[in-house]
Amino acid sequence: MVDQKKRSVILIGMPGVGKSTLGVLLAKELGLEFVDTDLYIQTREGKTLQEIIDASGYLALREVEALVLQELSFASPKVVATGGSAVYSPEGMAHLAQNGCVVYLSLTLDALRGRIHNYEQRGIARAPGQSFESLMEERTALYKRYADIEIDCQGQSPQQSLISIIEQLNGLAS
Repeated sequence: MVDQKKRSVILIGMPGVGKSTLGVLLAKELGLEFVDTDLYIQTREGKTLQEIIDASGYLALREVEALVLQELSFASPKVVATGGSAVYSPEGMAHLAQNGCVVYLSLTLDALRGRIHNYEQRGIARAPGQSFESLMEERTALYKRYADIEIDCQGQSPQQSLISIIEQLNGLAS
């Protein structure tokens, strides 16, 4: 049962899984505001995610992301697409979980590899030289820890994944 305060929906998952795409669709479907925390960070810092990493390192990007997550206002319900590394901030995730239902979007490693062609330049907060496989392994446990529900997007169109999310959200609300 979802607490009535949890009106917002928070999307977490690996880069390339479709958080931003599904976030826009979900916000339209539910009539809510949409926030993409990666775009919020870029606007706030005046740099792309990759520029932040290049200038200050991946941990600096994670620090900025943690601050942004904690600064998010939930005065009105919204759909939030987080950066893939949001789960490294326990405080940020606690704030999100307190204010919304956390939805973990998952895909297989091969499917994600097929979607991400710019791993080295995408602005992914990872240790220097860390492989995508290692990063996914590290993050999957965190995604599962924080998720209220998990949506397997494997083999689904964005519209099918959207329907899966709405069905799961409705199941929690009943």
